[in-house]
Amino acid sequence: MATDVAPISEERKVARSAQLNLVLPECEKGIGSLILKLNSPQLIDGVRLEPVALWPDDRGYFLEVQRLGHGLAAGFPANSTQISAAVNYPGSIKAFHYHLQQNDCWAPVAGLLQVALVDLRVGSPTYGARNTLYTGALRPWQILIPPGVAHGYKVIGSEPAVLVYLTDRFYNPADEGRIPYNDPHIRYDWETQHK
Repeated sequence: MATDVAPISEERKVARSAQLNLVLPECEKGIGSLILKLNSPQLIDGVRLEPVALWPDDRGYFLEVQRLGHGLAAGFPANSTQISAAVNYPGSIKAFHYHLQQNDCWAPVAGLLQVALVDLRVGSPTYGARNTLYTGALRPWQILIPPGVAHGYKVIGSEPAVLVYLTDRFYNPADEGRIPYNDPHIRYDWETQHK
């Protein structure tokens, strides 16, 4: 986790609202904490994980993405919740973006994603922390991502991936900010780790 001792340069200031002050942390190159279990103590503050309900049989499987009023998105209001999906090709990187107000609840339902999270919230107990999760068909987890946590992913493997996600607000471009996937402050390592 990064900590600041020097004044914050203008180039690192990302966005500000009444509730949040977002600043790019100074990170060492890497992937941060690898999250291997749902209740990992290394999770960024406010990020929550739950397994996706999966019902396999001899024909394939049925997958429950979300039950409104239950689970990670229980507090999402019915009058403004949006359900969307993204189909992504192998090797694609979609990163980074963040929100000042919107909560995201991700459910990768096909393929495998390397999900990268970065806490941009000055004052958060995990400011500067980075998390990496491998989730999708092989690890069916839902991910709740709060405002101020930058997020992105890379499609792993040779098959397309499908991400279904709920947001607690309708899409609003003014609430979404973008950071390049190769930002020199975040320094996230998208290369294969060869573990």
